[in-house]
Amino acid sequence: MKFDKKQLLVYAVTDRRWLKGKTLFSQVEAALKGGVTMLQLREKNLDYDTFYQEALEIKELCHQYHVPLIINDDVKLAKAIDADGVHLGQDDCELTKARKLLGADKIIGVSAHNLEEARQAYENGADYLGVGAVFSTATKDDATAVSFQTLKAICQDINLPVIAIGGITLDNLIQLTGSGIDGIAVVSAVFASENVCESARQLKIKMERLIHQKMPVALTIAGSDCSGGAGIQADIKTMLANRVYAMSVITALTAQNTTGVSDIMEVTPQFLQAQMDSVFQDIYPESVKIGMVSSRDLIIAIAEKLKEYHARYIVVDPVMMATSGAKLISDEAIAALKEYLLPLATVLTPNIPEAQVLSDMQIKNENDMIMAARIIYQRYGCAVLVKGGHQINDANDLLYQKNGYQWFKGKRISNDNTHGTGCTLSSAIASYLAKGETLEEAVFQAKDYISGALAAMLDLGSGSGPMDHGYVLDK
Repeated sequence: MKFDKKQLLVYAVTDRRWLKGKTLFSQVEAALKGGVTMLQLREKNLDYDTFYQEALEIKELCHQYHVPLIINDDVKLAKAIDADGVHLGQDDCELTKARKLLGADKIIGVSAHNLEEARQAYENGADYLGVGAVFSTATKDDATAVSFQTLKAICQDINLPVIAIGGITLDNLIQLTGSGIDGIAVVSAVFASENVCESARQLKIKMERLIHQKMPVALTIAGSDCSGGAGIQADIKTMLANRVYAMSVITALTAQNTTGVSDIMEVTPQFLQAQMDSVFQDIYPESVKIGMVSSRDLIIAIAEKLKEYHARYIVVDPVMMATSGAKLISDEAIAALKEYLLPLATVLTPNIPEAQVLSDMQIKNENDMIMAARIIYQRYGCAVLVKGGHQINDANDLLYQKNGYQWFKGKRISNDNTHGTGCTLSSAIASYLAKGETLEEAVFQAKDYISGALAAMLDLGSGSGPMDHGYVLDK
């Protein structure tokens, strides 16, 4: 059978523990009817003769559905029954020996837990990689945990099809969005189900959506600005202008315009979490931007859901202090922000007054910016972009992260219409992170974008007006 990476889409692995009085043959048939695209036969306790006969029967069944049969670990059995291939763990038969025994036309997959193992498998002639465990799993107690970042790096750097392995279910599958995988390996998600056929069908539908989702997706969690210059509205405009699909979770409605805010109506923590559930359970965001959240309960509610859904690339604009130094949220909310939300962030984007609060020091010059950024990085364990602005320097921002610091130079644009600059910069960074850029490149491109939005010289309203978020559409 000719190998096509599309056959890896839903890769089911058998497990006798969930037969529930049914035969393995009937369970496999139900899985094939549901849309399983490759089957791995795994048996740990059967004697050879019984396993041999079972494998022959299941191979014939698989071929009726034009689905390859892969034998787990046992190269000799795969050879004996003329299976379509074998899957090897790191401690199993060497790949080169398996290839010599089975021949060039057979499929050989290899488990990998890091780039080095993946690269070695590629060099030795593997046909695909199984990478995991991506989630905790009861199937293998000794499974090595593999981070999303490692999974994505393997997909990007190794020229082989990749299936994610370990603890994958209908509920958490969406969290693999943007990883670059070609398929998933599932055990209990299919065979422990009351309806094996339906579970396989739903997994296939979700995987097809995940594989074919081409446009990067970002989520903004912030308040609404009815005048459109800041908050949710600015974030969505920024994401769209940078060719990212934007979703929103609203923390509060505000009555405001270019002259100020006249009223605020917060959502409840329960409704905020309901919004987050709706987003994360259907279209999983590849990055999340968080703007102003003014109450302790809402901050805790956001943090709970970010952890529940293993959100990644979280950009927090820690809106606490105005550029003038005026406090925008309560001390209680600031304390909650520090305790619950900032430690989850990928990068923080404070202005000078906010950086002073987070570092507990005064910032009077560029050396102070470096020192404060170092303190913030060490305190919260995330990168920090301290925005310079005209109070300290021209428009130079400082990015501090694990490998040190880097200045992003800019020139001050003489434009009094700067409403929403903080929202715009942080959502632009989130946009470029969603598109797969490094943090350094995301900051660079975000600064370039906001400079263009300011330089467009849009002039609306009688106060500090908004920028032209759509200036790029005229290019």
